[in-house]
Amino acid sequence: MSLPASTSSSDAGQAECPIVIDPMVRDLDGETRRLRDTGTLARVELMGVPAWSVTRHAAARRLLTDQRLVKDIERWTLWREGQVTREWPLIGMIDAGRSMFTVDGAEHRRLRTKTAQAITPRRLENLRPVVESITHRLLDDLEEQGARGEVDLKAVFALPLPMSVISELMGVDPALHPRLHTLYKAFFSMLTPQAERLAVIDELDVIFTDMVRARTAEPRDDLTSALILADQGGEPLTEEEVVGNLKAMVAAGHETTIGLILNAVRALLTHTDQLEMVLKGKVGWDAVVEETLRWDTPTTHLLMRFATEDIEVDGTVVKEGEGVVISYRAIGWDREQHGPDADRFDITRPTASRHMTFGHGPHICPGAALSRLEAGIALPALFGRFPGIRFAVPVEEIVNQPVLTQNDLRSFPVLLNDA
Repeated sequence: MSLPASTSSSDAGQAECPIVIDPMVRDLDGETRRLRDTGTLARVELMGVPAWSVTRHAAARRLLTDQRLVKDIERWTLWREGQVTREWPLIGMIDAGRSMFTVDGAEHRRLRTKTAQAITPRRLENLRPVVESITHRLLDDLEEQGARGEVDLKAVFALPLPMSVISELMGVDPALHPRLHTLYKAFFSMLTPQAERLAVIDELDVIFTDMVRARTAEPRDDLTSALILADQGGEPLTEEEVVGNLKAMVAAGHETTIGLILNAVRALLTHTDQLEMVLKGKVGWDAVVEETLRWDTPTTHLLMRFATEDIEVDGTVVKEGEGVVISYRAIGWDREQHGPDADRFDITRPTASRHMTFGHGPHICPGAALSRLEAGIALPALFGRFPGIRFAVPVEEIVNQPVLTQNDLRSFPVLLNDA
């Protein structure tokens, strides 16, 4: 796969010196500042592939509703010309099969409407006692393992919680949880060889296709059955479309919440004055959730949209056929939106809830309410059970997974009590 050193731009300096997005995520804060400080658009390189990164809140809002930016990979010049192929490690996050996440316009509305019919507020509210039950069971496990000393908050609590919840919603067999976690970890990791990643995609297709066919034969009261049966106007979803929606929703539904929970705990343990305000009831847990979503976004970069014609953005031209990345973490640090101290964690920030972490416009994340529900239950329950929870290692040793698009930690060693 051969690529040009740079692509055409109205700013030759940016084109020649792109910000290389580190797939090992060794300095996320520094990278976020570099993107934010470059301007509205930053020229970036994603594992050898050039693109534009949107780093400003107002511009992102405009572009996420701009019909000249589309998800159709066939509009990408580098793909059409064969300079990007299936060998590129990030291709599975762009060319991910047919679902509401990969189409636009009328087809997107059709697929998303069917999903919205299935993820109703009633269905989500009915999940609340399920989330509470799973949370308390996992806290029991955490307490049992933590009684012996250091325990990994991610492995024992933050990871199994959203996987269990999204599986309950969709009707996934709990026996599949370990395999699904292994597959999604391999899919997102930049350390996975591309041949193995493509095999992971194939296996996920088989797992979810088998599940869809089983629910087609014997529907149940779950999201999968609801998607299959949704027929209120227009054509029903095809098997491929149901599989595509479910595969992407499991990935987004559990990865986002893992990051949200762990990033909130890390932020509170490194800002103990703010943790004290929450524990004393001076600030609500909803403020913690929203400020974490703004300041330490679970999704760092969303790949990718393609320009169907030249688009001028604050004096820079995105040319027809170029790719555009939405860099949500840099957007969350936008000083024009959140003030001069936007790169500081502050649960009293008045603009905290006016972030864009779950997107904007037609493609806004359909699982946002579920992620907030889970974090809003998990965080107070965790600190209520273990008010003395603390880092088991220096915070600098809690590092990110090698995942270019997700803000995911490798592990989170904690001690549960002060003693």
